Amino acid sequence: MGRVETYDHTADLGLRVFARDLNDLFQTAAAGLFDVIVVNRQDVRIVETEPVRLEADSTEDLLINWLNELIFRSETQHRLYSQFDVAIDESGCVLDGTIAGEPIDRQRHILDHEVKAATRHGLSLKRENDQWVAEVILDI
Repeated sequence: MGRVETYDHTADLGLRVFARDLNDLFQTAAAGLFDVIVVNRQDVRIVETEPVRLEADSTEDLLINWLNELIFRSETQHRLYSQFDVAIDESGCVLDGTIAGEPIDRQRHILDHEVKAATRHGLSLKRENDQWVAEVILDI
């Protein structure tokens, strides 16, 4: 799996994601998102899985849609996710995947930030040498 760095951005929080390919980048971004939401993501059990299919006009839009879909599901279903299996098609505009996690258990899960949305402000996604690098600002 790739790696994620966080950085402060005014009143928000930025994610800088490094990965070997787009599948890895989307999985790593999702893991980074939930590391912001819950301090102990490693303690989120894989109790249930859910399919995810998303389409967008660009790979950048797909990344934002992916993160916002995860935020939406977490907020509306009161769930946390710890496993993300995704496949991005050749166009970079279609994501098929499975996410896994469990309902929030406030006795076991240490919630950190409430993330409202992944924003397009400051969004970048590019290939640098042998890796992909993305920067996404989270509205917290």
